[in-house]
This record gives sequence, C-alpha cells and structure tokens, in this order.
Amino acid sequence: MGIKTGVILWVMFSMVCLNTAVADIYKYIDSSGIVHFTNTPTSTDYKIYIKENSKKNSRLHYTKKYDEIIRKAQKKFGVEFSLIKAVIQTESDFDPMAVSKKGAKGLMQIMPANFKSLFVEDPFNPSQNIMGGVLYLQRLLRRYAYKLPLVLAAYNAGPQAVDKYQRIPPYKETQNYVRKVMKTYSQYKNF
Repeated sequence: MGIKTGVILWVMFSMVCLNTAVADIYKYIDSSGIVHFTNTPTSTDYKIYIKENSKKNSRLHYTKKYDEIIRKAQKKFGVEFSLIKAVIQTESDFDPMAVSKKGAKGLMQIMPANFKSLFVEDPFNPSQNIMGGVLYLQRLLRRYAYKLPLVLAAYNAGPQAVDKYQRIPPYKETQNYVRKVMKTYSQYKNF
C-alpha cells in the first residue's frame, strides 16, 4: 500500500469516525495488493470489515481513572487520546496488573524485552506503562506513515511480521485485534 493510498484511507476512516451516524466499514484488496476501506462500497468486491450496531456498543468500557496520564502521554507523544484508550481497553481492559500468556504486562501489555527501550522500570506502574506504550505507538505510527491498521498489527504481532507481509499479517488473532481496536477507537471518538 503506497503512502498516498494510506493517507487517503486514513482521511476516509477519520471522516467515517467523526460522523456520529452508524456506518459499516468495508474492505477490498485490489490486484496490486492495495487495501481500500470505505463506508460506501462501489462494487461487490468490498467485504464487510467492521459491522456497526444501530445502538451504542454496550460492551464499550469507559473509565476516566487513567485519563490524566493518557492526556500527558497524548501531549508528550502526539498520539490521539481515543486511540490510546482503545488500545488500553483492547489490551488489558484497564487492568494495570494484567499479564498475558506470553508475558506482556500492564495496561498496554508491554513485553519484557521492550521495557528498557520504552523506559519502563515497573510495568505495573500505570504512568510508566502508559507512557511506554504510547511511545511505542508513536514509533509505530512514524514507521508505518500513520497507516493505522498497519500500526495496530505491528503493536499486536510485532513490526517484523508486518514488514514480512507488507500488510496486516494473515494471523487470525492479529486481524481480529486490528478490527477490535479500530471499532473501539471509533466508539471512543463518538463517546
């Protein structure tokens, strides 16, 4: 996917997210491997990517407990507040003591191998964990030219997997993760 296409997709996705009306998001991969997203498909080649419910998602968990830290991270690293909240919800459901089966820790589920490079000494300290996780998101946003689906895929599966496939890797877990974060992100923007 070229940078121009990525920017166009991001603008389209942002416009859809800013609209408070309900909208499904459709995805199409053309013969060149370029991924297209839209809320108004122009052909039957588009397949449903995110299905919006007509009522607010009752599973959307909103907490203000960490908003002050998230705002500091937003200001320091330039990553959108709603995106940070969506990642935290998807990763740990706002549980600062969360530990995954693979050993990722804290609110943003940071792997121990990344603690040092993200300046995290105590992964269970909400401030350190959020700051480290948002620094990582900032690095990924720059690396993937702000193409949010690729950024989220790299956050979940690692940049090596995204670089290898040059798209969202064909891992069910990662594909579901990207869908879930993007849907939650959209909901937080409209909350």
